[in-house]
Amino acid sequence: MDPLEIARWQFGITTVYHFLMVPLTIGLGILVASLQTAWYRTGKEEYLRMTKFWGKLFLINFIMGVATGIVQEFQFGMAWSEYSRFVGDVFGAPLAMEALLAFFVESTFLGLWIFGWKRLPKRVHLATIWCATLATVLSAYFILVANSWMQHPVGVELIDGRAVMTDAWAVFTNNTALVTLPHTLFGAFAVAGGFLLGIAWFQLYRRRAAGIDTVDAAGRVIVGEDPKLGRNRDKTDHAVWIKSLRLGAMVALVSFLGVAFSGHAQAQLMFEQQPMKMAAAEAACHDGTGFSVLSIGSLRGGASTCEDVVGVYEIPGLLSFLAKNDFTTEIKGVNTLLPEYQAKYGTHLPEDPMYGERAGSEINYLPLMEVTYWGFRLMITLGGMAAAAAAVALWITRKGTVPNSKWLSRLAVAGIAAPFGANAAGWIFTEMGRQPFVVAPNPTFDGIDQVFMFTAAAVSPGVSAGEMLFSLISLTAIYAVLLVVELVLLTRYVRGGVAAGMPELNDPADPGGDKHDDSDVLAFAY
Repeated sequence: MDPLEIARWQFGITTVYHFLMVPLTIGLGILVASLQTAWYRTGKEEYLRMTKFWGKLFLINFIMGVATGIVQEFQFGMAWSEYSRFVGDVFGAPLAMEALLAFFVESTFLGLWIFGWKRLPKRVHLATIWCATLATVLSAYFILVANSWMQHPVGVELIDGRAVMTDAWAVFTNNTALVTLPHTLFGAFAVAGGFLLGIAWFQLYRRRAAGIDTVDAAGRVIVGEDPKLGRNRDKTDHAVWIKSLRLGAMVALVSFLGVAFSGHAQAQLMFEQQPMKMAAAEAACHDGTGFSVLSIGSLRGGASTCEDVVGVYEIPGLLSFLAKNDFTTEIKGVNTLLPEYQAKYGTHLPEDPMYGERAGSEINYLPLMEVTYWGFRLMITLGGMAAAAAAVALWITRKGTVPNSKWLSRLAVAGIAAPFGANAAGWIFTEMGRQPFVVAPNPTFDGIDQVFMFTAAAVSPGVSAGEMLFSLISLTAIYAVLLVVELVLLTRYVRGGVAAGMPELNDPADPGGDKHDDSDVLAFAY
């Protein structure tokens, strides 16, 4: 067993799982703050109910995100100590600022928001949720600065084998980070929009299936009430879900457009900074202008060339447009780029003790094409499907409710996974496409392409394969348990409806909401 491969699996599994929480935290947090703002400005009860319901789901996700994110910090020292030694002077700065400036602000003001209901003035309480959610954006920025430096190192010199920061402004205004940030934020809003849409559809279907809401001959909704369920199924409850659904659908649509335009800018930058990654993503073996819609063949990441790959269908000129905004510029393919990479960075790993048994082995500069090629397309496909579903949902619900169809309800709930999958596929493509570098060289400035690090040199030399395997199995098992816990909590509160966030709706004797059911494990939040 190779410790390097186990370490990569370990970091990949924990990071992808943690990142499932990140976009929902960012996007849903800002939507919750916007809903509370609407309640503050209008005084309408449906906005208060929406704030409390979606706020409770936001809190569950936030807590799980914190729990799963802490492990990332330890992995840098335990499994990737050589990497940490190489990049510590640069990487440590944005990570420290994320913890001190972003996370502390985020957690402090979130605590004030949680415990400040009916204790703080409404305007002050509203400010706390905005401070908390905007801090999540700041946190994302610092993390992306650190990651973008790995994709495109700037503002450093190589001194005694270590990257030393010489220009902090260049690091924090890295053009890679500046295009990645809006792409990430739009992706987060796409996740939050799909989340609102799927859950709200499910709740409206429950009202239809129970006969609470009906439709007239023209298909327009006739909003009803269920006296047995009190305010938990009154007319305001219908307003909560229809407004949540349509808000989620509109956010998802706008976010898809934002993802598309920001992704185009990011791809153009990647063609300059990591041309091999983009060539692998297109299965572009030879120079050309066509974008491969579908290719078949070996798509073997382990091959030195990809001559077995056959393009089934491609769109002429589209690859040139994606890279250069024209339809005629030829883009370098894998077979052209390989000799260039080998001439610049060598054909074999150095005979250095840090590489252990891997010293002197041949370097393969071609990323796993199965991952980059299909990951790129999966990202686009799932994102497009989520946007199409949002457009359909807006049309179907234009008369105020959803069809009384169980399979459509299930499809809407299942659709929540699409933007999550698109985000995960995008990040897997981004990180796997950087191989064999853990810090990719920067070819856009003279001399700075000397600052790079092979992944084979980054793993901790003193950690055995057995120790690494034990931590991989342990962390995967723990994360699996946490996944079950989160899904159980989310499912419980979603099924509970608005009353899950406002227990007083089920207790007419407690109109002020000062009493809570002891079984409500998040009752402290309100």
